[in-house]
Amino acid sequence: MNLKIWGFILCCVFSAAVVSQTNSLSQYRLGSGDIIKISVFGQTDLSLTTRVPHMGVINYPFLGDIQVVGITAADLEANIYKGLKGDYLVEPSISVTVEEYRPFFIDGEVKKSGGYPYQPGLSVDKAAALAGGYTERASRTKIQIRRDISGEQKLIDAKSTDIVLPGDIITIQQSFF
Repeated sequence: MNLKIWGFILCCVFSAAVVSQTNSLSQYRLGSGDIIKISVFGQTDLSLTTRVPHMGVINYPFLGDIQVVGITAADLEANIYKGLKGDYLVEPSISVTVEEYRPFFIDGEVKKSGGYPYQPGLSVDKAAALAGGYTERASRTKIQIRRDISGEQKLIDAKSTDIVLPGDIITIQQSFF
């Protein structure tokens, strides 16, 4: 194959990975520990940056307590829009962004177990690198991720190339050899 075809193939693979990551983060459900920014165009008194507390409820001006854990940023935008439209504002322009994702955790056969800041595009291998790398006894095939899926904790058998999401708990098992 010539160089142009290889370049095209690599571009397609990279684009697919970016789209996949973007789609998973657009459907990302907010959780405790995330820092969110709510902006209302032209209304600085209604704009807010806050860390989502463990209970998952934030207090928002005029609307009071709003449950944010388990919903997407788009869902939160829609809820605030509905609450402010009419009584407070004619046609509010709301934006909700995740300023900082909650950390992920890694334990087992890595050199420095613990919690680390999430970065989009993070794979298990990259997460292990942040944790000081794999130990000599680490298995690259016996990896589990504990992930919150629709409010339920699920245990997933993973590969070292799998994508890590905010709040994931990665366990690297020992190898027998």
